Amino acid sequence: MASSETLTSQGYIKHHLTNLTFGNHPEHGLTFASSAEEAAEMGFWAVHVDTMFFSILLGGLFLWFFKKVADKATAGEPGGAQNFVEWIVDFVEDNVRGSFSGKNSLVAPLALTIFVWVFLMNLMDLFPVDLIPYSFQALASLFGADPHHVFLKIVPTTDPNATFGMSLTVFFLVVYYSIKMKGVGGFLGELTLQPFGKWGLPANLMLEGINLLSKPVSLALRLFGNLYAGEMIFILIALMYGHAIVMSIGGGLLQIGWAIFHILVITLQAFIFMVLTIVYLDMAHQQHH
Repeated sequence: MASSETLTSQGYIKHHLTNLTFGNHPEHGLTFASSAEEAAEMGFWAVHVDTMFFSILLGGLFLWFFKKVADKATAGEPGGAQNFVEWIVDFVEDNVRGSFSGKNSLVAPLALTIFVWVFLMNLMDLFPVDLIPYSFQALASLFGADPHHVFLKIVPTTDPNATFGMSLTVFFLVVYYSIKMKGVGGFLGELTLQPFGKWGLPANLMLEGINLLSKPVSLALRLFGNLYAGEMIFILIALMYGHAIVMSIGGGLLQIGWAIFHILVITLQAFIFMVLTIVYLDMAHQQHH
């Protein structure tokens, strides 16, 4: 939240879109950034603490819940939690069987992890935009920190560092399995000999190189763009509160409506990220002659 002296719409939006950043500042050394400008001055090696915290927390929650259900799984009549987990696992397995034609025991667990983890990170977007950040500011003030300089973004997928981190991991797996299944020669052959044969090598390399590099970029930007836009709309709706009664009531109705629609968005984006990962890995396992 911006301070009372600078509580403008622009300041409110800027505050909500700034990460809690820790890094080495040229003047202050290792510290938390007190503004977006300080965060930028920390450079490439600065860490977005909020993104790291919530992504690891949600990943741990996913692993804990699935392991707990697996430990208590029975062959008889399953409980509600087991039914829920089995439904998710069956859903992912159906998509893997329908999109992946090779044999690789890594693909299904990877697809399950991506779908659930990305969904949980997206789900944080449904929390009221001020609830957790305001609580964190109140906690920080107890330790002597200026709450107006304390930032917190709770949706990891609105941070391009998180989405690019996941997409680059998928990209490295695609390259690894392309080389493993086809050999270095086969992998380079695909980049240089398709689609126009050996006489079109420069054009082949350009087209196939762009096609290869576009995979992680499209994965990351699609997820980031949709969730960032959704979060921005929630922030803009929140600006309607505190004005006239009609504006506040309208903001409440808009928030409920957008939240209901956004459930579809967060689920669809997790599904798309999972399916594209499966498809890209399937392409990496295919042999071209």
